[in-house]
Formats: sequence, C-alpha cells, structure tokens
Amino acid sequence: MGDFSDDAAFPSIGRQAVHGRLTGERADTIAQIAFLSRDFAEIVEANALVAVDDEHDPEGSSTAFERAHVAAMLAQAKDRLADLDQALERLERGDYGRCEVCGEPIPAERLEVRPAASTCVSCAATGSR
Repeated sequence: MGDFSDDAAFPSIGRQAVHGRLTGERADTIAQIAFLSRDFAEIVEANALVAVDDEHDPEGSSTAFERAHVAAMLAQAKDRLADLDQALERLERGDYGRCEVCGEPIPAERLEVRPAASTCVSCAATGSR
C-alpha cells in the first residue's frame, strides 16, 4: 500500500500534515480526558461528603445523571484516544487512508471530518468491521 501521499485520494496532503493533525487531536483528547477525570472525581467526592439517597432526595437524581453523563463523555474520549492511536499506527505502517474492510481508499473528505476513520463510508454504513 505504501505511502498514502502518492494515492489519488491524497493529492494535496502529506504524511507530516496528517501526523500533525492526529497528534494534535490526540493531545486535545488527552487534555479532555484529564478534565473529565477531575470533574468525575469531584462529583464522586462531593457525593461522598453528603448522604445522598437517589431514590428519595430530589437532588439525588440530578447528581446521578450528572455522574453518568460525565462517565459517558469520559468513555467516549477514551475510545477516541484509542482510535487516534490506531490511526497513528496505520500511518506508520503506510495503511492510513485505506478502508480496513474493503481496502479501497477512504475519501479525503471523510478523513478531514474524521481523521481517525478506519473504514470508507460504504463499509461504515453497513456496520462492517
């Protein structure tokens, strides 16, 4: 598969530009994980100081929702970090920009929106992986 910059789908971008974008998004995601982890820890700590009865306390349900919401965002950020790490690995192997399912090039427009995409639109729509 070789260097993707020679591929017709990537005429205007180079390996360094893609690497820079992926590592920049990775750094942003790590910062987001740190922020959400602190936020989650603060929520848990605040709840530990107060005897919260989620079933009978009118504030308990909103606290539980807030905790669940932050936990879900944290899980999404961790998944995004894993996707970015895999994209960087594909870049190093020379497989970046090729669909992992069908082997066809992933359109540059898709990679612009989702730089860690590992499948083309068609394979992503069918749920292939």
